[in-house]
Amino acid sequence: MPPIQFGHRTCSCSTSIHRPLFIALTGGPGGGKTAVLEIAERIFCKHVAVLPEAASIVFSGGFPRHDTLHGRKAAQRAIYHVQSELEHLMRDEDEVAVVLCDRGTVDGIAYWPDSATSYWEALGTTRDAELARYDAVVHLETPDAAHGYNRENELRIETALTAHAIDERIALAWEGHKHRVRIGSSDRFLDKAQESIAAIGDLMPKCCS
Repeated sequence: MPPIQFGHRTCSCSTSIHRPLFIALTGGPGGGKTAVLEIAERIFCKHVAVLPEAASIVFSGGFPRHDTLHGRKAAQRAIYHVQSELEHLMRDEDEVAVVLCDRGTVDGIAYWPDSATSYWEALGTTRDAELARYDAVVHLETPDAAHGYNRENELRIETALTAHAIDERIALAWEGHKHRVRIGSSDRFLDKAQESIAAIGDLMPKCCS
């Protein structure tokens, strides 16, 4: 299971107790979330926690990946609860000022094989409550096959066309969030990564910026 990572750089912040900001990095498969989070973990300070992707924990841990209505719903419920507990763990860590999430609980709508209403009902929550979990959302758009989409990750089963459709559903799921930034695709991933890191940096509290 991938561990929670913390920023490498030292920090002059003298605040002993933080109220952590939760930032969800989202977008369709292949958008670059994992790479951006790896960069963030190296350049931001020790008060920044980077959470692993809940779906990767669930599927790499052996959860059955059945392409049936029942199987897909079971997987999304499992992913939601793992994501929720990862975030809950960080809420009580006094030294954590920012939590960067590899996706958020709202993403599940894009993979749920039924209505959004039934998703919230199955989980005993509401869309408004889940949107409120996150102080900001950074959406990294999925590139098409001609601009960098690939399936090198063995857990990524989507074609470029399917990944793009998921990206659009995720964008719709997060629509209306009070602080959402969308990062478009670029011929050079470094440009996209720099834009993403800058967006995250703008959200950092002053004591750790």
